[in-house]
Amino acid sequence: MLIILTIILLLVIFIFLKPNPRNTEKETALVENKIQKEDFSPQTLPSGNESRYNIHLKMDTDGEFQIETTVEIKNTSVDTWPELVFYFIPNIFTKDSSEQLGNTLDAPATLQVDDVLVEDKTSGFTLTHDTLTIPLDTPVQPGESVAVDFSYQFTLPVGGLRFTKTKDNYHLAQFYPMLATFRDHKWNKEGYGFRGETYHTGFSDFNVSYDIPERYTFVSTSEDESYPSKRTGTFLVNDVKEVFIAILKDPRVVEEQVGDVNIRVFGFEEKDDLYKEISEIASDSLQYFQEVLGPYPFTELDIVLDGLGMEYPGIVTAGSIYGKPVRDDAVKNMVVHEIAHQWFYGVINNDPYNEAWLDEGFTTFAEELFHFSQSDDEIPYEKMLERIELIKDSSLPVNLPLDQYENNSHFYGKASTMLWLLFKDRGGLEEAEKFLKTYYDLYKYKEVNTEEFIRFARSYFSLEDDSELSTWLEINN
Repeated sequence: MLIILTIILLLVIFIFLKPNPRNTEKETALVENKIQKEDFSPQTLPSGNESRYNIHLKMDTDGEFQIETTVEIKNTSVDTWPELVFYFIPNIFTKDSSEQLGNTLDAPATLQVDDVLVEDKTSGFTLTHDTLTIPLDTPVQPGESVAVDFSYQFTLPVGGLRFTKTKDNYHLAQFYPMLATFRDHKWNKEGYGFRGETYHTGFSDFNVSYDIPERYTFVSTSEDESYPSKRTGTFLVNDVKEVFIAILKDPRVVEEQVGDVNIRVFGFEEKDDLYKEISEIASDSLQYFQEVLGPYPFTELDIVLDGLGMEYPGIVTAGSIYGKPVRDDAVKNMVVHEIAHQWFYGVINNDPYNEAWLDEGFTTFAEELFHFSQSDDEIPYEKMLERIELIKDSSLPVNLPLDQYENNSHFYGKASTMLWLLFKDRGGLEEAEKFLKTYYDLYKYKEVNTEEFIRFARSYFSLEDDSELSTWLEINN
C-alpha cells in the first residue's frame, strides 16, 4: 500500500510540475508584461455618442424590403448638436447616385424614405449620396438623448458593394441609417468610396426582428440561429459596430463545433469537400486566435461563401475580391483573414477611412502569425521587404487616409511587414504573439488611432526614439 501511495504521489507531482513549454512561456511573459506595463494607461478615442438600434425588417417574395428603425442616441461629447449625421449607404446604389459617382449598375437599387421622425415629430432631412443629415429644432445638449424613427423601403442592387443581391441571395450590409462618430467638435463623416471601408461607427446595441418568405434562410450577426431558419424571429446583440444579415436561397451547409462556438459554412456549389476544408481551417484559426489573443466574443461564427471577402461581427463573407472570384486556396486564406478581423475591427475599433492599417495591417499580421504557427518555416523577413519594394509609391507611410493611395497594398502588406520587422531581432513569432496579446488586452472594446499605437509601442519596446516607427508611420508628435 505504501509503495502504491508513493507512486500515485510521484505521478501527481509529475503531472502538475511538468511544463508545457509553449503555454508556460506565454503565461510567464504575460505576467512580466503586466508588471512592466503597470504604469502604462491607454488613452483611447471616445465615439462621442451612445446608440441603441431597434430594427424591424420585412421582405416580400419580390425581394422588396420594408424597414422600420428607431435609433436612441445619447450625446456623450462636450458639444451641443444642432444636427444629426448618419451614413445611409443603400442610397449609394440607386440609379442617380451610382451614375453621379461613376459606378453605373445594370440593376441599381431602389430606395424610398417614407418618414423620418425626431421625438415622434416629422422632421426634414437631406440625403446626398450616403450622407443623411437631420437638422434639429431642439439641439441636443451634452448628456441629453434623442430618439429618431426611420421608415423606408428598398430593393438591392445587382453588383453592389457589400449591399447587394447575388443570384437568389440578399446581402444586407449597412442597410440601416448608421450614426457617425462625433469628435473634434464635428461629425466624423467622410464621403463614400468603393475601395476599403469608408464608414466608421462606435459600439452599439441592436434589437432586430425579421419576417422573410418561405424557402429562405436567415443568417446574421445573431449567435442563436439554426438551419433551416424560421421565417420570423428576433435577436439581440450588444457592443458591436454593426449588424449584417444574409438571406440565402437553398444553401449547402457544413457545421463544426469548436468548444462553445458553432461554425457554419454556407456554400452554393457542389463543393462539399471544399466546404469541409474551409470549416476545418476556420476551426484551426479560431482556436489559434482564441489561444493567442483572447476569447471569440460570440457562440456562433457564420461563413457565407458568396461574394466579396468581408468581415462583420459574428459573420464573414468570402469568395471574391471586388467582383473577381478567387481560387479555392485563396478563399481559405480569405476566411482566415476575415476571422482574424473579429478581434481587429470587431473588438478593437479604429477609423477605417483615416487609419485603415490599424485593422487591415493588424489582421494581415495575425493571419500570417497563424500560418507560420502551423509550420516550421522561418519568418522570411527579407522576402517581406522585397514585397514592399514592389508597391507603387512604396515610401508612403501606412497611416494615411484611403484617398491618398492608389491601391490597398500599403495598409495591408506594408503595414503587416513593418509589424513583423519589430520582432526580427526580438524573438520572432512567439514574441509577436505576446505583443498582440498585450495589445488586445489593453484595447479591447476601445478605439485606437496611430498616435495611441505609437505610445503603446514606445512603452512596450522601451524605445529611446521613433527611428523604428518613423520609416513607415507618419508621426505628428
